[in-house]
Amino acid sequence: MSTQTPPLEERRLEALHRLGALDSPAEDRFDRVVRLARQLFGVPTALVSLVDRDVVVHKAMLGFDQRVVPREDAFCSTTVQSDHMLVVPDASQDPRFVDNPYVDQPEGLRFYAGQPLVAPGGFRVGTLCIADTRPREFPAESASLLRDLASWVEKELVIDSELQRAAEVQAALLPRTAPDVPGYEVAGACLPSRAVGGDFYDWRTTRDGGVVLSLVDVMGKGAGAGIMAASVRAVLRGSAHGADVARSLMYAGSLLHGDLSGAGVFATAFHAALDAATGDVTYADAGHGLTVLLRADGSQERLAATGLPLGVLDEEPREQRTVHLAPGDLLVTFSDGVLDLVDGSLAAVPLVVDALRGAGSADAAVDAVLRLAADLRDRPDDLTVVALRRAAD
Repeated sequence: MSTQTPPLEERRLEALHRLGALDSPAEDRFDRVVRLARQLFGVPTALVSLVDRDVVVHKAMLGFDQRVVPREDAFCSTTVQSDHMLVVPDASQDPRFVDNPYVDQPEGLRFYAGQPLVAPGGFRVGTLCIADTRPREFPAESASLLRDLASWVEKELVIDSELQRAAEVQAALLPRTAPDVPGYEVAGACLPSRAVGGDFYDWRTTRDGGVVLSLVDVMGKGAGAGIMAASVRAVLRGSAHGADVARSLMYAGSLLHGDLSGAGVFATAFHAALDAATGDVTYADAGHGLTVLLRADGSQERLAATGLPLGVLDEEPREQRTVHLAPGDLLVTFSDGVLDLVDGSLAAVPLVVDALRGAGSADAAVDAVLRLAADLRDRPDDLTVVALRRAAD
């Protein structure tokens, strides 16, 4: 094999690493491809390989037990140097591979066929390949089928890359710093169950020194829910109704009803405005109902929803209510991903309340909820929490 560095190798490696697939664990979607390839072509070995700078990493493999091999020993290193499929009918008779350590042994590799996997930008980052210990021919119809399977693998690799980029964009839309509201603390966190989620939280200060808080939970997960969540965020942010949170929520619902219902989804929302001078919190709740108020004297209450979720019915005037935050009081709203701590029902709310008792700051309250969720090995839903606390003094 050529020892020369392939042209544009650095850019090829950048394209490979942008996929984020090198260090990720085995995935059934790629395992299914190698199982299918082995069955379709009647070969003992099938691999999805990613060609890094010095090694080849097998993302999926059957009939081979080394996840990482030196690049200089891998047939796939030669495959990615060309746009065309590499077919080697008998490696023991091919001067390029006759001395290869996988060939030069009893029952060594003889037949190989590999189709390059192309990442965005046209860079060849790996292969879908099959191999056998017996020499064999590879007819045109078989080559066409291997190319089709490789095309499916390419799409799956790109999906991961696109989702990662979408996750970065979505994370950038979340507040980067807490608002500065003298006498109060605000904190929040959002943990999507997948790369992209349907939850978001937001806040912005008002001209009178208060703050408007939002938590929205779009039914569903993944990219579709994330797109709808971004739409709700944009509409709420664009509303000029300030402390009139009921009007803002009605405005958002009326604009988005067609999109939400057309997509077959709805969104719950908690939208609230703090009057910092008085401690009053005026809120409207669109089918959310997952907000608790813990008072400094040890009492607590759950704030009920004041209307249906966005996207369920055509919008009508929405109700808003007011609660008062006394010094030391804590208000926490969270998404229904927290309910998975128990059985998906409101039975989880007392657990959240217990975890919040003694939280001496808004940050501590958010951390307490996140610690509860850490007990879930595989979170089936997105988890978002926002806390507002009035200073004790």
